[in-house]
Amino acid sequence: MIQRQQSLWLLLATICSILSFRFPFYGGASQNATATSGMMSTLYAGSTLFLILITAGSIFVSLVTIFMFKNRKLQLRLTIAGLLLSLGAIALYFLELKKLDGVIALSSVFVFMVPICYFMAARGIWKDEKLVKSLDKLR
Repeated sequence: MIQRQQSLWLLLATICSILSFRFPFYGGASQNATATSGMMSTLYAGSTLFLILITAGSIFVSLVTIFMFKNRKLQLRLTIAGLLLSLGAIALYFLELKKLDGVIALSSVFVFMVPICYFMAARGIWKDEKLVKSLDKLR
């Protein structure tokens, strides 16, 4: 399980998703707050209900997908679903950015790493599937 390259990518996607709950994606002042009030606001995975649900779904999908190593077709489908979830989370982050004035945090790299990890895992699963199919032809 862990000796497979895609399992490591899925584990890294899980870790990055969990870290997005802890570290901010964006920090700044709320647009409806005055400049003198000093209201600082940060955007992270726990900021809104939709971000919580999508990020938690991404964590769940990646953890379940790690243990689907015997069924590569289902593992590939779940990985693609996780990729779409993580891209949806990024879209939600950018929709929430309209409500804030500030800068993107350096820790936003965790959010952008999740779809990259899913893509690399899907690539590894696809290569495994091609290898198994080519070996079946040799029999």
